[in-house]
Amino acid sequence: MRTFRLAVPVLAVCVALSACGSQDTGGGTPSPTPTGAQPVTSQPTPDPTALPPTVDPTPPSGPKTPKPPKPGGPSTPPGVGATTLTGTVQGGVEPNCVLLDGYLLVGGPRDVLTPGARVEVTGRAEPGMMTTCQQGTPFVVTAVRPT
Repeated sequence: MRTFRLAVPVLAVCVALSACGSQDTGGGTPSPTPTGAQPVTSQPTPDPTALPPTVDPTPPSGPKTPKPPKPGGPSTPPGVGATTLTGTVQGGVEPNCVLLDGYLLVGGPRDVLTPGARVEVTGRAEPGMMTTCQQGTPFVVTAVRPT
């Protein structure tokens, strides 16, 4: 009786494996049917709940060249929460750290923000921002103008 209980699952597994092994895996050209016609393969049906792909209606206009900055700095007043600082840039205790009036300048063009340069900087203070510099309140720079 025990042999019969063991033989039935083993026989079922063998039948399933032999059925899988006889199917074509799709690795080559399909074999012709007895009539000589190629078998028909069906395409998967699209998901009706899927969103259609988006297409940008504007045609590409080639590479865009950046506009040169306007001389004299920003032409619009600072936005809500923005502050403008004016003074002489000082070097920090860490490399590549520059300060202005106790604020650590984060971002901005480093060729303009050099120690000793007199500048007008627009941006906003971010006291909670983590930096590698060990001094000053972080100030995210949005615009710089030499004075």
